[in-house]
Amino acid sequence: MAGDGGVDAEVIIVGCGPVGATLAVLLAQFGRTVIVLERWPEPYPRPRAVHFDHEVARIFQSCGIGAELRTISEPADLYEWRNASGTTLLRFGRAGEGPSGWPASSMFNQPALEELLNRRASALPGITIRRGAEVVDLHQSDETVKVLTADDIEISGHYVVGCDGANSTVRSLAGIDTHDLGFFYDWLIVDVVLGDQRVFDPINLQVCDPARPTTAVSGGPGRRRWEFMRLPHETLEELNDEGRAWDLLAPWDVHPGNAQLERHAVYTFNARYAEAWRAGRVLLAGDAAHLMPPFAGQGMCAGIRDAANLAWKLDLVLRHAASGALLDTYQDERMPSAARAISFSMELGKVICVADPEEAASRDEAMSAAVGPVPIEVPALPGFDQGLLSGSPHAGQVFVQGTAGGLPFDEVYGTGWRLVTMDADAGELDIDLRTWFETIGGRVVTLTPGEPDHARWFSEHQTSTALQRPDFYLYGTATSAPEAAGLLADLRRNLKASAMPRACR
Repeated sequence: MAGDGGVDAEVIIVGCGPVGATLAVLLAQFGRTVIVLERWPEPYPRPRAVHFDHEVARIFQSCGIGAELRTISEPADLYEWRNASGTTLLRFGRAGEGPSGWPASSMFNQPALEELLNRRASALPGITIRRGAEVVDLHQSDETVKVLTADDIEISGHYVVGCDGANSTVRSLAGIDTHDLGFFYDWLIVDVVLGDQRVFDPINLQVCDPARPTTAVSGGPGRRRWEFMRLPHETLEELNDEGRAWDLLAPWDVHPGNAQLERHAVYTFNARYAEAWRAGRVLLAGDAAHLMPPFAGQGMCAGIRDAANLAWKLDLVLRHAASGALLDTYQDERMPSAARAISFSMELGKVICVADPEEAASRDEAMSAAVGPVPIEVPALPGFDQGLLSGSPHAGQVFVQGTAGGLPFDEVYGTGWRLVTMDADAGELDIDLRTWFETIGGRVVTLTPGEPDHARWFSEHQTSTALQRPDFYLYGTATSAPEAAGLLADLRRNLKASAMPRACR
């Protein structure tokens, strides 16, 4: 494929899991050329991630797979923790749609998601996917970065993004160290396809039993996942056995007569992060940048957020609408959220992975006393207060996806930079400012008072105009037409700055 400036593609992505595929689709939708290098010849056919939240669902929607996504996922409105005797210790949940216009939590089957993403990627011009291409070396210059594959093919691009997992080759070749947080537990993961339809109440359950901490959750429609913690006296070989998997499933009335075993594998849950997410023209995303236990269901979600944050920044830099220093804001913005997800996952894990009966009894007494009649909401991940932001209220927070004419906002007005306002005067911009805004994919959207979700959001946040970035976070807000114009002028100054400051506040 002929690329820009003599390169094979503007961006080389290493790894074609959900994070790499999402990044490729988002970049191609911006008009960028992409080569994806995947070491395995075929997509991995077995389940891995099983959860995404409302923000990540909106990102998938922006990839053009929203309608199909609903058919391969099911809402999870309750996550309950119980002890060995069935006493409720904790109840998370939220029914209905979250702020992004999707269920707060959804369960899915990863191979089905990857099929949707790969099909979308195949339909877009500008994406080339090479499977069976293992990266073994890379070299950077001032303008390009070149990667070498095991079959001795050299590919050049302006940037390389390592989306190649926990044992990232790209991270190693770039000389980036990781920081290990010292969290290690072995768990047997068992995925089954059920032969009969069952209603599981709650849909997701954590059994905090010191005799065998166990997780039982949806694996997407028609599927279930069980996770069993390895006990101190067990070896990995004893636990990683098909017969042992069926033995552990038997108390749940799951057996070869009513279920098909899709996968059983022992994984070591741990927590670590890359100390740098950028080294010149090399960037990291997903598990290559951060790894966390699965207890909060944020492992894949964090990687998809990385892709959404990185895609539009690469686009602006490649089209020379911003300096390369914009990419320095990637880690500044994403690290706090990923660090909080890692910390929260570890906090949950330390409560769950208790194998001492006396310690478990004390835990159960304290937690059960605090359970109320209404499920508590899963705490939202933090926004960010540094990076490409204005100094106005609510900058760095996720903006709501309401409806427009009864349809999801993004389906009507698309994605990208959006100046969304309930104030008709704020939409009347100086022609020069509006023209510039359109050159970066911006659009002014003046909503009618009849759109209840947005009207409620603007009322609750005491503002009338929101400048939404392509990753659905707010650059800032305004309460008048002059302030709205000022937001755009501020954005233009920051993007055109010859040296982007680390914090644009």
